[in-house]
Amino acid sequence: MDAETALMHPPAALLRETARTPRPGEIGARLVRALLIALALLLLIGLILLPLIAVFAEALRQGLPTFLASFEDPDAWHAIRLTLTVAAIAVPLNTVFGLAAAWLIAKHRFRGRSLLQSLIDLPFSVSPVVAGLVFVLIFGAQGWGLGPWLADYGIKVLFSLPGLVLATVFVTFPFVARELIPLMEEQGKDAEEAALSLGASGWQTFWKVTLPNVRWALLYGVLLCNARAMGEFGAVSVVSGHIRGETNTLPLQVEILYNEYAFSAAFALAAVLALLALLTLAVKTFLEWRHGDELAANRRH
Repeated sequence: MDAETALMHPPAALLRETARTPRPGEIGARLVRALLIALALLLLIGLILLPLIAVFAEALRQGLPTFLASFEDPDAWHAIRLTLTVAAIAVPLNTVFGLAAAWLIAKHRFRGRSLLQSLIDLPFSVSPVVAGLVFVLIFGAQGWGLGPWLADYGIKVLFSLPGLVLATVFVTFPFVARELIPLMEEQGKDAEEAALSLGASGWQTFWKVTLPNVRWALLYGVLLCNARAMGEFGAVSVVSGHIRGETNTLPLQVEILYNEYAFSAAFALAAVLALLALLTLAVKTFLEWRHGDELAANRRH
């Protein structure tokens, strides 16, 4: 084989060796990718995993009997029940409001549509503490007078369950709507118009066409809303009045116990909050695993 033929038809071994040899640019790309993965893992471990482990370690530091004794306090059980009650009221309300707002924004064009979108995003930009102060201004005795007027009819808002629910609804309102709006806008109105043209009523179209097409985004928004509702602190702290055994939710009870140097009890209740968050994550993961094909199809559409 002469030199010209060798150049035109290199041996197979030489081709394999060339293919295995990474180019300088590929080495740099692999190095950058490895560094980014390592950085992401370090942040994940340092900011999420280690604090989570620390909560459970501190809760169990003095042994399981001490951990269980923390729940013998009636105020602790009341805080747990109140947290679940507030979430059980606020999450369904925001599910209905978010679904209605997303349907209105995504399926219709009207004057004031951009303003409505901005109002939905308002809780993301307003501090929860400021939101709580707004409710104090509206319903407080020294505010706009709405509180005393409601009190005349036996309705108490501040320092009671209605105030906690209002504050939680405000700070968690955007989660469901913001998950639904992009998906509904991408899907358009063709399916609904086809159903209506075939004789379906408005409710039939909603239950059999609109809702099934957005159920996974709706579920994800509900899970986010529920997680935020159970862990909300700022707005609830302002409107609750910190009345032990009456208006303290789990986050507020944890703060009080920690400030009183009852560290075991504080971390025990914090562990309950962490378990509720992990339970929410587990439900989300299970549903994604169980219905992964449908979820992927919805995301493609």
